[in-house]
Amino acid sequence: MRDVPPERRRLVVRAALETIEDGPWAVVTVEDAGVGFREPEALHLFDPFFTTKPRGLGMGLSISRSIIEGHGGRLWATANPKHGATFHIALPGVR
Repeated sequence: MRDVPPERRRLVVRAALETIEDGPWAVVTVEDAGVGFREPEALHLFDPFFTTKPRGLGMGLSISRSIIEGHGGRLWATANPKHGATFHIALPGVR
């Protein structure tokens, strides 16, 4: 969010227990008010070495997804309507 004015910066973290596919899941969302991403970028956000930042390495989201999937979970992103992005983490609960 460093590329947006300080008065517009906002980060919201939410957590909830949801039923997905007939089972309990812990779902965490992290919503920011940064620059977000465009539709073509959405296809590659989790690819290793893909970055939208001038000095980014492109490894953070790829590593995060592999860790979450290693625990049986899911990680995905959605673009916010006005600006920014929301990242969704879902981890299976005890069944």
